Amino acid sequence: MYQLIVEYCTSNWEQLVDLTLEHVIITGTSVLLAIIVAVPLGIVLTNLKKVATLIMGLVGILQTIPSMALLAMMIPLFGIGFKPTVIALFLYALLPIVRNTYTGVKEVTPELLEAAKAMGMNRLQVLVKVQIPIALPVIIAGIRTATVICVGTAALAALIGAGGLGSLIYRGLQQLVTEYIVVGAVLSALLALIFDFILGVIEIVLTPKGLRLR
Repeated sequence: MYQLIVEYCTSNWEQLVDLTLEHVIITGTSVLLAIIVAVPLGIVLTNLKKVATLIMGLVGILQTIPSMALLAMMIPLFGIGFKPTVIALFLYALLPIVRNTYTGVKEVTPELLEAAKAMGMNRLQVLVKVQIPIALPVIIAGIRTATVICVGTAALAALIGAGGLGSLIYRGLQQLVTEYIVVGAVLSALLALIFDFILGVIEIVLTPKGLRLR
């Protein structure tokens, strides 16, 4: 079987590259949109305690919907293909990023905030120069979680014509060809690890040097 997998990969590497790129684009677009929405939302919610619980609950409900069901729900609204897949994955990625952003910013110690205010910083400066840098590792941890979730869920998106590595797995299930399933699954797992590694490097680069030593 190992030999068959190697032969398949070497003879179909161009197709595998195309499917991997499709998977990257689907996942990257979904997570990027989630970051754009969820990070500001998490920051805003730190000042809206009564609303925060409600919003977290609503976003959390999305995580309880099975991925297949959520993808199926997108079809009547947005058809099939790239668009409904990105929207479904975007919804899945919201909770980890919103929750971690809210927690990271909220848990900055009051003493640090008071010290920043005593130095003459206004509210925005405290947020940008103190709270967000300290909360950054927690925020990126949420983004890493969301990315891994999206990479895995994107494999199911082949069922609604989105492409990606899931189409290889789906073809293997249809034709009962184990090599397709194994190659698709392994590449999806490797993609998740690569995304996680890249985000880990970004976390190190963006975290202020003084905080890295903590």
